[in-house]
Amino acid sequence: EDQVNYGNIMYDRRVVRGNTYAQHILPITAQADPIEVQRQQEARRRAIARKRAKEQFRQRTPEPLEGRKHIDVQTELYLEELSDRIEEANVECQTDAFLDKPATPLFIPAKTGKDVATQIEEGELFDFDIEVKPVLEVLVGKTVEQALLEVMEEEELASLRAQQRAFEELRNAELVEVQRLEEQERRHREEKERRVKQQREILRLEKETAEKIAARAFAQHYLADLLPSVYTTLRDNGYFYNPVERDVETGFLPWLMTEVTNKLDRGSLGRTALDSKLS
Repeated sequence: EDQVNYGNIMYDRRVVRGNTYAQHILPITAQADPIEVQRQQEARRRAIARKRAKEQFRQRTPEPLEGRKHIDVQTELYLEELSDRIEEANVECQTDAFLDKPATPLFIPAKTGKDVATQIEEGELFDFDIEVKPVLEVLVGKTVEQALLEVMEEEELASLRAQQRAFEELRNAELVEVQRLEEQERRHREEKERRVKQQREILRLEKETAEKIAARAFAQHYLADLLPSVYTTLRDNGYFYNPVERDVETGFLPWLMTEVTNKLDRGSLGRTALDSKLS
């Protein structure tokens, strides 16, 4: 088998580096030389042949006898038991309790300079009656101003409530008036629809009455000439007849004609027979 040579692709000239959108042209020198490739293959074959020769001439352990086999043994100076289970051991240790951190001492800077004292008499730096006056003026002014603001706010809220009540009363009155007008409009609309429906019903009845009267007049006018003509036609077609006359025409006259014909035939036959005998 050929020996596989591994290399770092980061140093291979055929690997593109940098901007992948740029056009990379592989130089002609980067192409593999056939002579160089043949030389490398020949060197690889020689290396494989040397490796096989070394393996053949290397001293090996003789084959085991029949019924025996080779096993791996430890040849170290100190034997070690081989086991799949890892040895474990429990060890305990007790540590000392943590001591509370002592309080940090107050930092006192180093003293510098000289101490000097001054005597101040009563009333030299601060007069309460004079110094408290502006403070009292501010407090009283702010209190009075806050009180006035609260009174004005209460009056404004009372005015807003009064306006709201007046607006609600006006709105309720307008809502009642609107409801009354809507109810009145609904009644007028229903009354109008009822009147229109009633008028339509009256017009329909009048139309039907007029149509019936016209149909009756037309029927009377049509039947005035129809009845005589119908009777005449029926009489001419034989639907109206006298039973006696019909019996005479259908029964007696045909019988009579038959008898007369038979009698005449017999008379003619007798005359013919007589003529034939006489001749």
